[in-house]
Amino acid sequence: MMEPDTPGDMMKVLELYSGIGGMHYALKESCIFAEVVAAVDINTVANEVYKHNFPNTCIYPKTIEGITLAEFNKFDFDMILMSPPCQPFTRLGAQKDVLDSRIKSFLYILDLLPSLIKPPKYILLENVKGFETSVARDKLIQTLKNCGYSYQEFLLSPTLLGIPNSRLRYFLLAKLQPDAFCFQTFSQVLEQFPDCDSVEMTSSSFSRVLSADGSKKEENNSNCSANEIISKEDETVLYKLETLGHMKRKQSQDNNSSIQMIQNFLEEQLEDPSPYFISPKSLLRYALILDIVGPTCRRSVCFTKGYGCYMEGTGSVLKTASDVELALVFLSFETMSEDEKLTQLAKLKLRYFTPREIANLHGFPPEFTYYPVHAEVTFIESPLPGFPEKISLKQRYRLLGNSLNIHVVAKLIKLMVD
Repeated sequence: MMEPDTPGDMMKVLELYSGIGGMHYALKESCIFAEVVAAVDINTVANEVYKHNFPNTCIYPKTIEGITLAEFNKFDFDMILMSPPCQPFTRLGAQKDVLDSRIKSFLYILDLLPSLIKPPKYILLENVKGFETSVARDKLIQTLKNCGYSYQEFLLSPTLLGIPNSRLRYFLLAKLQPDAFCFQTFSQVLEQFPDCDSVEMTSSSFSRVLSADGSKKEENNSNCSANEIISKEDETVLYKLETLGHMKRKQSQDNNSSIQMIQNFLEEQLEDPSPYFISPKSLLRYALILDIVGPTCRRSVCFTKGYGCYMEGTGSVLKTASDVELALVFLSFETMSEDEKLTQLAKLKLRYFTPREIANLHGFPPEFTYYPVHAEVTFIESPLPGFPEKISLKQRYRLLGNSLNIHVVAKLIKLMVD
């Protein structure tokens, strides 16, 4: 960790909506000389995992609204790390914004912030894409301005760090003035990490920003590139509901050598792969909409809390048969009988990503291991980090789907504090 300027300078961090400790792991990875003085979350299962991994951190299993101003002042924290509930802002949700009861705790934080005896020097917030156009975001920005913070907003995905997983998230960094960031700030939402080595962001290092109203703004790029023009040919369905346009985008991603291959994040060998294979019933019903990737692919879609339980839009599945072409399996698929379809699909050997593999993609450290589901643990003197044995497979997927990418947050923490 970065050493303090003087003894006793360890930064005190308050972790709100702490979940399984993704922010805590990011703080450790950032090498900032800091400690989490308290973690707050009402999810009892998440708290079990958090306590399992950080036994020395004080966990408050209560609502944030249940913590008084006096209690917040006693924490005497220098930094807030938080991931408020995302359901009020998700694309597939009702998008009730501040009218959603689940956002009350966040509004309570905004009400308390101006009244704190010692306002935190740093604030980092993570949420889903969509938050940047919300009323809740506007209230946050106004509160930060009133309290004397400078800030920068981002929309970032782990792919920027070479990780083959699309998980676009909104981030906000805030720093109490007169201290300044090590990078130039913009009123727009940045879509790349800023460059601290230069005074200004040049068009070559950062060509796109997102306006506060959510519309794209192109800088120094008056001409549309050829691949942005959708032709009728691109809309032609090839197989598995895939259009030529879809295939071009996927091929472009898989040819991007700056992003690692999926195989770098897979478990070498599964002791018992049976819990992860997709049932024949699910294959028949959802085969055409599954996002199927192989070990040599350089992409995967966002894993959500419904992974392993629901099939549509919850995450990619893995094709473990390396010698079988996807296109050949789905050739004339719609005219086949159910038995023929199952025979063809079986060739792909499709399975879910394991919790450990999703944890790898999310940046959890190697020591975040876990007892295999249904494992018989006979002797454990010092419990291993990760998931306790009693946490079910469904719960593990749910908790990881609600978590964040540690590498992205760690980089942002360093940018905020440097």
